[in-house]
Amino acid sequence: MLKNLPPFLIAFMLGTLAVLGFAPFYIFPVSILSLAGLCYLWIKAGTPKAAFKLGFAFGLGLFGAGIYWIYISLHDFGGMPWWFAGFCTFCLSAFMALFVGLVGWLSKKLGSTFSYTPVISIPVLWGLSDWIRSWIFTGFPWLTMGYSQVPHSPLAGYMPLVGVYGVSVITVFVATLIASWIANPQATNIYKRNSISAFMLILVAGFILKAVEWTTPIGKPISVALLQGNIAQDEKWSPETAQSIINQYIEMVKASKAQLIVLPETALPVISRQIDPSVIDALTDHAKQNNGDLIVGMVEYDDITNEYFNSAISFGVSPNQFYQKNHLVPFGEFIPLKQVFGWVYRDYLHMPLSDLTRGGTQQKPMQLVNQKVAMNICYEDVFGNEIIRQLPEATLLINISNDAWYGLSYAADQHMQFSQARALETGRMALRATNNGATAAIDQHGYILAHASHYTRTTLDVTVQGYAGSTPYVRWGNWPFVIFCFAAIAFVWRRKAV
Repeated sequence: MLKNLPPFLIAFMLGTLAVLGFAPFYIFPVSILSLAGLCYLWIKAGTPKAAFKLGFAFGLGLFGAGIYWIYISLHDFGGMPWWFAGFCTFCLSAFMALFVGLVGWLSKKLGSTFSYTPVISIPVLWGLSDWIRSWIFTGFPWLTMGYSQVPHSPLAGYMPLVGVYGVSVITVFVATLIASWIANPQATNIYKRNSISAFMLILVAGFILKAVEWTTPIGKPISVALLQGNIAQDEKWSPETAQSIINQYIEMVKASKAQLIVLPETALPVISRQIDPSVIDALTDHAKQNNGDLIVGMVEYDDITNEYFNSAISFGVSPNQFYQKNHLVPFGEFIPLKQVFGWVYRDYLHMPLSDLTRGGTQQKPMQLVNQKVAMNICYEDVFGNEIIRQLPEATLLINISNDAWYGLSYAADQHMQFSQARALETGRMALRATNNGATAAIDQHGYILAHASHYTRTTLDVTVQGYAGSTPYVRWGNWPFVIFCFAAIAFVWRRKAV
């Protein structure tokens, strides 16, 4: 049946299937097999142009099915007309798909002068494309292929060494090996033996690495309460509901006996300087009664610079501390190129907090309840190289977020999987306090210890252990991955020139 379908359509279907490797599905072999199908099509493609079209089709399937929730944010909560929201979502998916298309095009341009060329060039180019997506135009590394292996795949064992982009390379390498076996049934016995040996070595080493304890416990475990208020996004910033939301969170805080209480991103829907002092007193007094601390998300205003920050602020027995979000969401928290895109906000998009200021890049961990907490807000934890700025000093990772922007989609689950990757990369537990999901506690191996039900008002009580030490990724970040990739491309290019 598939033989009768156009290759472009087959590639599109394979891209759609690849989404099953990501949360909430976690079926990691499907992503590898779908990639193997694409790599087979690339190996068989006659020209770079044909390979580009196949990659672009795969990317459209992957991102069309994987980030469809952008439409919900723009239309349902941003007030954008359905046709324009659909157009913008398609344009973003198509832009992301261009990177996959370029992987196919460049892999063909590098040629097949010896049997291992595609097996080297395709994985390395894919890893580089995922990495470039993480910083170009401030970055959008959603659905980086390495995440599809977190946390259950043996390939996740490489995460503390080479990070998510390195795991992307390894994942696509495994897929390309499979594709090369199918595409080259007449390959020499030496090639087959070497390929099978490489395949088995990667899997066995991954299993062994998953058992390695890269970090060691430090201090005593602490009790933590992760609050999930389940505030409807269309009510969150309404002046009529602000006080009831504040009262709800005060009630939830007072019901907790935890040493550390964590509220979600912008949990209190007011500017910090406008909040009633009695609210701060209530939060502080209760944290002190528990002989602990509390972290709350609020919008902070700087009287001197007239700037607004998406912040996390602590109250309790420790001195007041704050973290200001550094990596802002374009079109959500700031307007890129206002002279070019200002009309979008003026005429079509109505987002609160669309003119925030970035916090500093070298902020220190919060020192709370005998732990050093590396804070990050919302989708900042998609950027592993930014999370490690606070390490190895930090002993615990905490993300506060509000994924209510994406409705009843699986965006929150995907976001949680990225936090699982950060736990793996750093060898630290990762905690998530969110508005309506996915509130969770994740161990240092990336596995979920506790997960609150989505779309409910609840408190997730967990016991947390701090960890000290450095994984190789914490020490070196993405540099080994980048150097290896460019060295591999130079090697293949030189072989082509010979």
